[in-house]
Amino acid sequence: MTTDPLLSVEDLHVRFHTRAGLVEAVRGISFEVGREKLGIVGESGSGKSMTGRAILGLVPYPGEVKARRIVFDGVDLQTLSERQLREIRGKRISMVMQDPKFSLNPVMTVGEQVAEAYRIHSRVSASVAREKALEMLAAVRIRNPERVYDLYPHEVSGGMGQRVMIAMMLIPSPDLLIADEPTSALDVTVQMQVLAIIDDLVTRRGMGLIFVSHDLNLVASFCDRVAIMYAGRIVETCRASELKNAQHPYTRGLLASAPRIDDDREALPTLPRDPAWAEG
Repeated sequence: MTTDPLLSVEDLHVRFHTRAGLVEAVRGISFEVGREKLGIVGESGSGKSMTGRAILGLVPYPGEVKARRIVFDGVDLQTLSERQLREIRGKRISMVMQDPKFSLNPVMTVGEQVAEAYRIHSRVSASVAREKALEMLAAVRIRNPERVYDLYPHEVSGGMGQRVMIAMMLIPSPDLLIADEPTSALDVTVQMQVLAIIDDLVTRRGMGLIFVSHDLNLVASFCDRVAIMYAGRIVETCRASELKNAQHPYTRGLLASAPRIDDDREALPTLPRDPAWAEG
C-alpha cells in the first residue's frame, strides 16, 4: 500500500444482472494507488478492465457498481452527481482505451479531437487549443504534428492512433491515468515506443498510473507494483521487482507458462485451476 494514495478503492463489486442470472465481474477488491505505476494483470474475463471503468463510472447498463469507498484525493466518487463526476473524469482522471479505432471520432481530424479535449476542461480560444494540441502531439513523439493534426483516424497507423489517444488523455494534465491494455493491438517494436512515451510523461508530470494488461512480464518490467487478478478478485499484490518470488500458485503458474528465449522445455506447462482461488 502507498503512504499517500491518490486513489483508494475498498470492497469494489461490479455485477451484471442478465437473463441467465447474476454475473459478478469484480468481487470485493481493495487497493490503493499513489503517484506511482500500478499494474493490474489477469486473463481475459478476470475483471481488470471493469475495475478501471468502475472507478470512472463507465460501467454500462445493466452493470451495477458498489463499493465501501472509491476515494480520489479525499473525495468519495460515489457521492458525486454525474455533473461533478464529469469534472473529474478526463480532467483529473483520464483513461486510455484499448484500441484507438473504436475510441476516436471518425468524422473529426485527430488534431481537432485533441484540441477539443483541452477546450472541454479549459476556457481557451480555438487558436490556443490548437497550439496546445500541437505541443502535445510533439510530446508523444509524433513527427510533423502540423501534418498529423489534419489527418482523420483512418489515415493514421495503429501506433500513431494510440499516441493520439495518449495525447488526448494527457492534455488536461490529469493526476491519474488509467491505461487499459494500450499496447495489445500493436507490434512489439511500436509497443515499446508507446510504453516509453507513457513512462516518460507519467514520470515527468508526477502522475499516478494504473496499467491494465494481460502480459505479466511486460507489467513487471514497466510498473512499480503489480496486482494479479483472477475471477474478479485480487489474489496477490507485490513489488514488480519481487514478482519472481510470488507465492500464489496462480501467479507462479502464469510466470511458468510464459515462453523465454533460453527455454529448453519441450512444452510449456498448462495452468491447472483450483476452485478455491475464486473464493479468495
